[in-house]
Amino acid sequence: MKHKVYIDGQAGTTGLQLRHKLEKHKDIEILLISEALRKDEAERKRLMNEAEVVFLCLPDDAAKEAVKLVENPKTCIIDASTAHRVDPDWAYGFPELSPAHREKIKHSKRIANPGCHATGFIAAVYPLVELGIIGKDYPLTAHSLTGYSGGGKAMIADYEAADRPVLFDSPRQYGLSQKHKHLPEMQHVTGIDQPPVFCPIVGDYYSGMATCIPLIASLFKKKVTKEELLAMLKDYYKDAKLISVGTEETNFLASNPLRDTNELKLYLEGNDERMTLISVFDNLGKGASGAAVQNMNIVLGLDETTGLI
Repeated sequence: MKHKVYIDGQAGTTGLQLRHKLEKHKDIEILLISEALRKDEAERKRLMNEAEVVFLCLPDDAAKEAVKLVENPKTCIIDASTAHRVDPDWAYGFPELSPAHREKIKHSKRIANPGCHATGFIAAVYPLVELGIIGKDYPLTAHSLTGYSGGGKAMIADYEAADRPVLFDSPRQYGLSQKHKHLPEMQHVTGIDQPPVFCPIVGDYYSGMATCIPLIASLFKKKVTKEELLAMLKDYYKDAKLISVGTEETNFLASNPLRDTNELKLYLEGNDERMTLISVFDNLGKGASGAAVQNMNIVLGLDETTGLI
């Protein structure tokens, strides 16, 4: 018998990506709502309480309201919004971070799916703190380049419009106020004393992300060479099925080689004095719908990569 799931907000970018993945998932039956009833609270509530897993692909306030509709204690909610990512009552949906994260996801009925930029930052920084390489007071910065699909339907339409501004031809920095919605999540999950100086950038391509964290070895809490750190990171993620660690040989690193996948590759570049850690992945894959499906698989007792590779 297949597991029943429902996507609340299936018309958005993440919702559409989720549906596309789940339609090919051999163990899943998607409960569909008719277009006419898409905003009907009673019908949404009926389907949500019938499902084993509900995905919320909604704005933050709408996600908080949607949670109230679920009365079935057996229904697991996986929220793709920002609303619950620092809520201690919700499991943080990044199983590769530690056995404790994986266990909490496995047994939880409330899971907060990570944000895309946050995924890249946390994948790099969490092990550095956990391994004692950097202290929680390390002055972190991060530059994160994303395809325009990360901005959802409105940004996709803007970038694909025939009469778009010429400024869209070049990468554009945003979040200049240092109040990006992923910052609380980045700080909370990694346990650092203060959020990083964060510089997100949107580029003129559909999907793919590269999150870069510069590192100064003289500020490390534990003195290691580049090769020693590389070996430590490889060991940290040795059991991860969707995360790998390595280096780039060509001196160029694109942000979209893992587009249309659900994988993340962590690159360590530079030298023994100055290094950069770079997370490369698809903002719509491991940065959104792929992570949501991975978390669902863990909750349902399936192989975590089912429907993803």
